[in-house]
Amino acid sequence: MDVITRNYGKKLMSLLAIALVTLAFLTTPVLAAKPPQWSYGGTANPTQWGKLSDDFTMCEFGKDQSPINIKNPIEDVPAKISFDYHPTPLSIINNGHTIQVNYAQGSTVSISGEKYSLLQFHFHTPSEHEINDRASAMELHLVHRNEAGKLAVVGVMLNEGKSNPLIAEIWKQIPNIGETQTISDRLINAENLLPSNKAYYSYSGSLTTPPCSEGVSWNIFVEPITVSEEQIATFTKIYQVDARPLQPINNRVVLLHH
Repeated sequence: MDVITRNYGKKLMSLLAIALVTLAFLTTPVLAAKPPQWSYGGTANPTQWGKLSDDFTMCEFGKDQSPINIKNPIEDVPAKISFDYHPTPLSIINNGHTIQVNYAQGSTVSISGEKYSLLQFHFHTPSEHEINDRASAMELHLVHRNEAGKLAVVGVMLNEGKSNPLIAEIWKQIPNIGETQTISDRLINAENLLPSNKAYYSYSGSLTTPPCSEGVSWNIFVEPITVSEEQIATFTKIYQVDARPLQPINNRVVLLHH
């Protein structure tokens, strides 16, 4: 009986141990894989983006990449771009790559009859695009998406000059990296970041950050707006450079709409 009891006890302990290990395995949270970290410098700089993840291969092998040097555009139909922007509560994200302002639903742009909803806008320094081999101090990107999921970006060059009141308001509220600052009782309107002359260049390109997806409708205003030297310095203290280098234009055509 003593031997049987001991064997039974050993089996019971073994089963209990297996049960505890199984329970621990089932209750241990599965940690999601961290997204690949990309940057504008160091070992994860733009020349390496395509090697950081299988999701980023277009950054290396894509043929319609952005930004580009805009030269020798072909004059096309008159400008068919109209904005229906409305005030939105100020919501600023410092995402580790740029300063981004998220936009509430309801503001749109119509480009050649196609309507896109404004999602957010953000900034780069120096400008990512060049116009006739010349870069601007900064570049503003207003990012839109239509019902089919296609993206359209409206680009505005920012040259040094007179201070911009709306950018001054945004700069006052910039949060720390990785944080969001929302001032629900402070309304802003992105219309105040558009130039008065609506002539623009257009071409088919890509996102200028990973995953560098193509099929993006790019629309870059000919006329810049201005920001002050102090406003440029405020941004560059946080992000000294956050611009992807120029990409080959390959066989693409840039159109000019007056």
